[in-house]
Amino acid sequence: MRHVLLSGCSGGGKSAILAELDRRGFATVPEPGRRIIEDELRGSGIALPWVNMRAFAERAIDVAAADRKRVAEEPGWVFFDRGLVDAAVALEHVSGRSARETLASFDRYHETVFLVPPWPEIYQNDDERKHGLSEAIAEYERLVTAYNDLGYSTIILPKTSVDERADYILGCLAK
Repeated sequence: MRHVLLSGCSGGGKSAILAELDRRGFATVPEPGRRIIEDELRGSGIALPWVNMRAFAERAIDVAAADRKRVAEEPGWVFFDRGLVDAAVALEHVSGRSARETLASFDRYHETVFLVPPWPEIYQNDDERKHGLSEAIAEYERLVTAYNDLGYSTIILPKTSVDERADYILGCLAK
């Protein structure tokens, strides 16, 4: 499977790494959550994570599943800024429905998942990220546990430049 997840702590640099991989010519898929928030801010706002986290997580699952279908025939590596697993973990956190159960009908991603660790020095809030660093760290810990429980091999990215992180990911995948 050539669908590779970038996951981990909010504000840890996933989107910047994804932009660098895109710049290098790789297929990339932006984070479902940010797209949902942008859409909800223009619309009813019902599925905003700070309004209804369950609705947000359920919509994120739908968006991530559509993303997988859309890039299914893409040649080469396809990099995802979050995806189905992250959405399923969020849904499990708010509803108790097991991420494993939610993911049962979906194909797995590449066995190696790259995680950005908490990085307080670069963490910033914005219109789409309203939660604080402590909430981001709690989410990160849930994701680390879930990815390991789901049988993925996780690699925590070093806190280096965006270029170096992209090189590191590509180097790991070349092995």
